Amino acid sequence: MLVDSHAHLDSPRYAEDRAAMLARAQQAGVGAVLSIGIGEGPAEMGQALEICREFNGKPGMPRLYASAGVYPHNASEIDDAVLAKLERLLSEPEVIACGEIGLDYYHQGAAHEVQREGLVRQLEIAAARKRPIAIHCRGTNESSDAWDNLFLVLEEFWRGTGLGGIMHCFGGGWEQARRSLDMGFLISFAGNLTYAKAQPLRGVAARVPLDGLLVETDAPWLAPGPHRGKRNEPAMVTETAAVLAELVGVSADEIGRVTTKNFFRLFHLPPAM
Repeated sequence: MLVDSHAHLDSPRYAEDRAAMLARAQQAGVGAVLSIGIGEGPAEMGQALEICREFNGKPGMPRLYASAGVYPHNASEIDDAVLAKLERLLSEPEVIACGEIGLDYYHQGAAHEVQREGLVRQLEIAAARKRPIAIHCRGTNESSDAWDNLFLVLEEFWRGTGLGGIMHCFGGGWEQARRSLDMGFLISFAGNLTYAKAQPLRGVAARVPLDGLLVETDAPWLAPGPHRGKRNEPAMVTETAAVLAELVGVSADEIGRVTTKNFFRLFHLPPAM
């Protein structure tokens, strides 16, 4: 069994076949999915939770969990009302993580200082609610500026909580992976691990210890190599897991077992699969 640790199940791209898409995930061996609650902005933060409540308990479906957070590029929309909404969502038992939150200097969006302030304010709420975080971090080209600034924030506002989290769709180098692991984060690899030009990323993945790994789709984006350019969905996490298993030198069954165990350990959840 596998866990897709990051999928945007509330995407409009699933509007016509969301139930069938989730059934395909279960049939592929995906027993749980973390539904990311950022939507197209803070107004849609609660959609991931709504999807969890719609499908959990239905036969033939994976177990769904939710997150809630404000994406870096929407940080300028954060105000007291948005933070109050985030706090309410994080108090719900199905909402196990705050995210995806972080810093993005690659795409044009909110000013860097606005992103930092928004990240800090969300970290404070996540800490109060004792929720691990799902981090998005992307720098400009190959520079480490976003990573450097991210670690400055995490050292000051997060490390001391001991809550850890997920480095979602990891795209950094080994030094960023090492620092993340040291801070209690799990390193999650998505479909881009399978791409032809991703050899540096595969080199990093091969060095991450088994107890530090997760797999994800980031669906509907980043479909694995054979499906690149098409709509991604949780069932396809099996293909990323197979590549990761080969890189670290274990069977696909073993990578499923350890990444599932890692997920439930991080969130202090009883195994649901």
